[in-house]
Amino acid sequence: MAIPDKIQTWQMVQPTKRDRETGEVTPGKLEKTEIPVPALEAGEVLVEVAGCGVCHTDLGYFYDGVPTVSKPPLTLGHEISGTVVDGDEKWLGKEVIIPAVMPCRKCILCKTGRGNRCLDQKMPGNSIGPYGGFSSHIPVPSIDLCEVENRGDTPLSHLAVVADAATTPYQAAKRADLQPGDNVIVVGITGGVGQYMGQVAKALGAKTVVGIARNQEKLDRALNFGADFVINSSDKDARSVSKEFKGICKGNGLPNFGWKIFEVTGAKGGQEIALSLLGFTGKLVVVGFGMAKTEYAIGRLMAFDAEIIGTWGCLPEYYPIVLDMVLSGKVNMEEFVEIRPMSSIAETFAEAHKTPPMRRIVLTPDF
Repeated sequence: MAIPDKIQTWQMVQPTKRDRETGEVTPGKLEKTEIPVPALEAGEVLVEVAGCGVCHTDLGYFYDGVPTVSKPPLTLGHEISGTVVDGDEKWLGKEVIIPAVMPCRKCILCKTGRGNRCLDQKMPGNSIGPYGGFSSHIPVPSIDLCEVENRGDTPLSHLAVVADAATTPYQAAKRADLQPGDNVIVVGITGGVGQYMGQVAKALGAKTVVGIARNQEKLDRALNFGADFVINSSDKDARSVSKEFKGICKGNGLPNFGWKIFEVTGAKGGQEIALSLLGFTGKLVVVGFGMAKTEYAIGRLMAFDAEIIGTWGCLPEYYPIVLDMVLSGKVNMEEFVEIRPMSSIAETFAEAHKTPPMRRIVLTPDF
């Protein structure tokens, strides 16, 4: 195992700028560079990156000016798999997935089971100094690592997606108290996280999964991976989608109450659809992040005895469960991942920002 003198990286060297008067945004600037390998402290390791997924969150930092804790120059990227090459001896040589959010394990939130929203958590590509996944190596705490064993023919790079896109849905399912036999709606089932939300729900025993999105090709694919019914919401308002959903329920003997709804888009249109579908004894779990303000008559929650819940990240303790889902075939990853060289990062960012790709793009180091 080679321990490098320097970390090769693609850094965001210039922050995104937003004009306060016009609202116009100037994206950040990426630059290939080298940064020092830090002295590792007890309980830390250096991971050689096998792959790093391109997440909507990265694009938000780069194009929309969503603030990061560490300021540029900063290496983005938080969906990471790799091999431990230095540090904590019991981890040396092991293949791992690095959790996207790593709790402090000391605060009251951590001690009461809410460590996924620890206020002192660390996130690669956001709050671990300049270090992120779009690089050759990254230093991280070893306590949160998820060891990859018996992965068979699945490339280690593919498993980077477990770090966020596949585990965030599992945490959302836990927040919803998803039980076998539950009926589920996924608004945004074709997105980077949504495509796993449907699969995770089904793997956990959901009786019915209804997927809602705008891309028909991706919706057709979702029918093979978790969804029982799909609704194309393109050019439809929330009322029209709600009417189509009620038709599915009536035509298939499904109830009009108790649905668990996962809003994964973060877009105002998706939020409006999700709210319109929230009925008696239902739960709406907000998974997707967005800045839009959405109007809702909150008194309906009382009348419906319904709930709206937020969810964030995923506890590291759940990672082995999700990894087992992937490696056992309960959650398909092969059909939803595309590998590209890390040197294509600028073009990949631009492409993904303009048009969401058919598959989650994972960048592999080629420095």
